[in-house]
Amino acid sequence: MSAILAEVDTDGGPPIAIPFHHFAVAAVFLLAGIGLGGLSVTGGRIPVVGGTLVFAHVAQIHALLAGWVCITIMGAMTQFVPVWSSVDLYSRRVAHFALLFVSAGIAGLVVGFSTAGFTLLAISGTVALTGFWVFAYNIARTLASARPLDSVERHFAYAVVFLLLATLLGLSLAIDFTTPVLRDAGLSRSNVVLSHATLAVFGIVLTTIFGAFGQLSEMFTQTTQSTTGEQLRRIEELLHPTGTLVFASGRLLDIEWLALVGGLAVVAATLAFAAATGRLLLRMRVPWSPVLRRYAVAVVAMVVWALTAGATWVASPLSRATLFGPQGATFLFGLGVVGFVVFGTLYHVVPFIVWVDRYSDDLGRRPVPMLDDLYRADIALTDFVLLVSGTLVLLGAVGLGESTTGAMTVVGGGLLAMGAVAFVVNLAQTVRNHVPEGIFRLRAA
Repeated sequence: MSAILAEVDTDGGPPIAIPFHHFAVAAVFLLAGIGLGGLSVTGGRIPVVGGTLVFAHVAQIHALLAGWVCITIMGAMTQFVPVWSSVDLYSRRVAHFALLFVSAGIAGLVVGFSTAGFTLLAISGTVALTGFWVFAYNIARTLASARPLDSVERHFAYAVVFLLLATLLGLSLAIDFTTPVLRDAGLSRSNVVLSHATLAVFGIVLTTIFGAFGQLSEMFTQTTQSTTGEQLRRIEELLHPTGTLVFASGRLLDIEWLALVGGLAVVAATLAFAAATGRLLLRMRVPWSPVLRRYAVAVVAMVVWALTAGATWVASPLSRATLFGPQGATFLFGLGVVGFVVFGTLYHVVPFIVWVDRYSDDLGRRPVPMLDDLYRADIALTDFVLLVSGTLVLLGAVGLGESTTGAMTVVGGGLLAMGAVAFVVNLAQTVRNHVPEGIFRLRAA
């Protein structure tokens, strides 16, 4: 590994093909997560091949959160950091190495949870941790050349730190299935699970969203933050990283007041960020686009989630039932906030990469399509309606206390599945139509 880490690329410019490969792999995990979610209707049983998936729900969470969301974040950071910071990525070879190990490790975790293969979990966790830490090294070295760091870069630096902490706890949980390392360290497995999830969701994912989404929303709305908006963003940056660390520490050490303080800081930071971004959307100077529609859903979901999560954590910040906030937070936060930010951003990033690879050299020489012309607008609208409808139906099912096999749950899950598949198909057709030789032959590697 040291030989790989010692190699610094000398070719300039941001990577193009590398993040695209990340997005393609992430899409596979998205579809796998959808498939695992569908098995909830059968109680984890696989009717065709026989057998039962043991921890199908945990496998699904890892496929969606670690596989789809985190690998998407890896690709986005690999593209966004060099562009934003006007520096070269430290090493493209290291980025490929990280993607390979993270993909293999998460795939192993999904299989291990599905089959109760505890030895496989320890091995796969080690492989995934290696990939994540190599990625963190690559981004850290890239950011180091951009000092002093601005607000966006600091958010990415915080996310890298949270990544190291979350994966370390995650590996300890995987090993603890076969070797009682947590008990020997005087830690409760339940508390480590809470802390690991807190660092992963609010540390890695939400911090990255606050860093990138905050700037992308200005770009897509063609509007800059007002003085009030800037103040709200400063409040978010002050409260969120510290609050997340305090929240995770309180949950790890089983200290209720500490967890409550941290949780409420995360809530306040989220409300501040949502207010700042919502003001941009209200003042935007451009027509609504697939990106902006999804961002608007995410902002509304942030407000609803933050208010309900705050009330929930005041009552019980250490309960597994309130891990991400209120009942139904998996849908409200996981889909409404995280999912729609990722869906919206990819509706810009994927066509942009295709456009740069296929059409940028022809600009000024012949007519070239706009980014929005590269994908089907009707399919984009269809998947948006399906995803919003599915999320609302699932939230309604949770509110009514329906079981995982209830009619509303099945209908909501079906709508989400169709929306996600339509999203993947739309972007896949974009690649097929404009990069016929395939994504692994993009010239801007």
